[in-house]
Amino acid sequence: MKLYTDEGNFQTLKIIVASEISGVKLEIVHTKSDEKLLTYLSNCKLPALESHPGEFLFSANAASRYLTNLRWKETDPSVIDQWLEWESAVLLPIVFPYLVSLIGQGKTEEHQITCIHGYLEYLDIELNGKQVLCGDSVTVADIVLWSSLYPVLNGKFCLKGWESQYKHLQAWNSHLTNLEPFKAAIKVVLGDRDTSVLKASILAQPVPQRAKDIGQSGPVQQRQKQVKEAPEEVQVNVEKPTATEEEITEATVAWKTGSSLCPKPRIRRHPILPEEGSRNILITSALPYVNNVPHLGNIIGCVLSADVFSRYCRLRNYNCLYVCGTDEYGTATETKAIEEGLTPQQICDKYNVIHEEIYRWFNIDFDYFGRTTTKQQTEIAQDIFWRLYNRDLILKDSINQLQCEACDRFLADRFVEGTCPFCTFDDARGDQCDACGKLINAIELKNPKCKLCRSSPVIKSTQHLFLDLPKAEPTLQEHLNRVFKEGTWTTNSKQITNSWIRDGLKPRCISRDLKWGTPVPLEGYTDKVFYVWFDAPIGYISITANYTDHWKKWWKNPQQVELYNFLGKDNVPFHSVIFPCTLLGADDGYTIVNHMIATEYLNYEDGKFSKSRGTGVFGNQAKETGIPADIYRFYLLYIRPETQDSSFSWDDFLLKNNTELLNNLGNFINRALKFVDSNFGGTIQQMDLTADEFNLLALINRELHTYIENMEQAKLRDSIRNILNISRLGNQYMQEYKPWVLIKGSEDDRHKAGSVCSLCANIGCLLSVMLQPYMPDVSRTIQEQLNAPQECYFIYKDFVCQLPPGHKIGKPSPLFQKIEPATIEELKKKFSGQPGPAPSKAVDNKKSQGKTTETVSSASTASPEEIEKLTAEVTEQGNKVRELKTNKADKSVIDVEVAKLLELKKNLTMTQGPNQKEAAEEKGGKKKGKKK
Repeated sequence: MKLYTDEGNFQTLKIIVASEISGVKLEIVHTKSDEKLLTYLSNCKLPALESHPGEFLFSANAASRYLTNLRWKETDPSVIDQWLEWESAVLLPIVFPYLVSLIGQGKTEEHQITCIHGYLEYLDIELNGKQVLCGDSVTVADIVLWSSLYPVLNGKFCLKGWESQYKHLQAWNSHLTNLEPFKAAIKVVLGDRDTSVLKASILAQPVPQRAKDIGQSGPVQQRQKQVKEAPEEVQVNVEKPTATEEEITEATVAWKTGSSLCPKPRIRRHPILPEEGSRNILITSALPYVNNVPHLGNIIGCVLSADVFSRYCRLRNYNCLYVCGTDEYGTATETKAIEEGLTPQQICDKYNVIHEEIYRWFNIDFDYFGRTTTKQQTEIAQDIFWRLYNRDLILKDSINQLQCEACDRFLADRFVEGTCPFCTFDDARGDQCDACGKLINAIELKNPKCKLCRSSPVIKSTQHLFLDLPKAEPTLQEHLNRVFKEGTWTTNSKQITNSWIRDGLKPRCISRDLKWGTPVPLEGYTDKVFYVWFDAPIGYISITANYTDHWKKWWKNPQQVELYNFLGKDNVPFHSVIFPCTLLGADDGYTIVNHMIATEYLNYEDGKFSKSRGTGVFGNQAKETGIPADIYRFYLLYIRPETQDSSFSWDDFLLKNNTELLNNLGNFINRALKFVDSNFGGTIQQMDLTADEFNLLALINRELHTYIENMEQAKLRDSIRNILNISRLGNQYMQEYKPWVLIKGSEDDRHKAGSVCSLCANIGCLLSVMLQPYMPDVSRTIQEQLNAPQECYFIYKDFVCQLPPGHKIGKPSPLFQKIEPATIEELKKKFSGQPGPAPSKAVDNKKSQGKTTETVSSASTASPEEIEKLTAEVTEQGNKVRELKTNKADKSVIDVEVAKLLELKKNLTMTQGPNQKEAAEEKGGKKKGKKK
């Protein structure tokens, strides 16, 4: 069974407790609170239990009862019926708005507290002499009521002093909270956080409606009537959200006067340089490696995320510069050049163009996109090296390394293959075994072979240079203590950084015996180049130097410049430890990272992107689908892996386009503009606003304020919700006033219709600006249809009137196209890749006590092509594991990837057959696993 829920949904407690008690394991799928699981249902609130494929229970109470009934038979179902009905129809509709006010808005109304106390008093009386509500053991009635009352009675926002007032209720709550199923549910919903984590879900979920005529008879209701002043008749407005008086006053003032207070948009002229008195923001995204085509996961992980933030900064009039480029030096480039029969420079030239074309199609608006194979890179990298060397931060040491005498070169780790010294796997690489996952030194390999010529290398001593990280560590720690406190750092970037320095840093080798790279200028080492992770981050500086001769105003100006790094979590330690140590050690006034925004991994459907198997959408393929770039941008940002891994799903892609974009956002803007165009000649009418409209303005302001707060913290995924929520508010407003009906009425009705749609046109103008960082083409189209003035291209702190009465709009047209299921099915097939070869029927007889394992394969084995593809997948996964270990990722993350690797290796072994490798060698076969 699957449980669909949004993060921090306290109603999910009910279903988790029930599943724990029943012993039913649930697959938990985190989704958005506004996501429709079934397109034909208008109300699919969360949580929802998919009990069977395609069969959903959208009532948390019903789902809980369904699960508990799998374990036990209810002894008194009629009483349980009464409790569940009372909880859903009477208690929850009071508790929910109370939590909205308390947790969501930080304030409560007196009547809400009175109501809550009335219900707690009733429950306290009912629990007198009882440990549970019904019978002698826990029932679904206890589960449901405990879950709904949990944030009221526990945690940061608990009702003060309730324990001393309601002793029986306190004993019941304590008893249940300490039972293992209930503790497990708290862990799932809250994690290690407090009930403040419930805020987003509470604000996003619809308020449950209180039934007026439920609860007039029966034991539960009769007992409640005995409670003095039981709040049975309290009415809660559940149809229309309301803002506070303070919010309404602020929104009213802003609407009437704000347009005159809005600053004019900054005119950007290149080269952009820091300015005195401005907020100067330097934005970098991890340099994509030049040797391959980026897939959608690569794109969202760095360049797209940074682009959204950069566009937002421009709309806030910050003085920002966004630079990026291809990382072109290192072993991977040499390897790719050998594979394609080109020189390293030709490989760089070829793939740099491919990268630029991909990012241009995706509307990634760099201020400058460069590359690292430039003379500025050499000059700056060597200058930094000399400063480190002269400050005694460079160590010299000899290490034993494998040298291929036939190729006349020392072999980098990726150029060596052999037998693992730990598990005897005969295809281990020079830095890690793909079978057992252990890190190894190349010289430890048994029977090592040069990957290029297959000859046997010899061990020779070679001198290398090391960055003295222990000596730089105190200065780094001082810097991190400050920026962790003052800057914006994602949780994973902090955790990974702390894991690196927790046990003390070690000297790190910064030179390699390669031909392709920035030359080491030190005598005795001139036949070496700098290691890519010493050299590559310096690329940010050299790329800026290629953009402007005044690059030092950005990179040697820490007092005026804030540096933002956008990257995937696998790149964190190189940007948070090694690069800062390099710049701090150089002691030349460099700008050091202040903010680090790292994503988790984006997977593809149920697996991962794989170029070798053709699985997933790569950057140069997205254009071929015929789907506009902005739709990809929107979806990638909607599922952006901010706090955990996420997956690109074609079914979900269709759902988000057809519901959120077409039916919500596109429908609202198109309806409003078409009405103004067809009924008022495209002219904005006088807007005479009433209390309802000013409440609407305040609710829009609330979303806008949250949008700005999220964007300032680079919570890019969350801000999309604010945009869509404003569109929903606009749709609800139009639906309530029905201007298409008003236009047929009296003169006053016609005037109201014009006022409603003119206000909606202004809401559309606000949405076009908020949407610009996410969907720049769509934003531009909306603004053209609005004939929006240049002055509105700015995100002001409040919603103001940008389209005054008399303003003429352009010609409206639909913004989005429906994506058909048939189209999605075609795309699924196109990008599903080649399936892994089916394992041959083999019997794996494992002998205990350390005896060998015998595998008897059937005569039928996979084809050489299938084996080659699976071999490439093993290599790719091994590289991923190796990188995670090198980067000191969390053990739980590494364990998951190692398990995948071992499973892939097992499949490969089973498909090869007993003599497959020998046969391949006799034919001169050669594995072609590609490094990413």
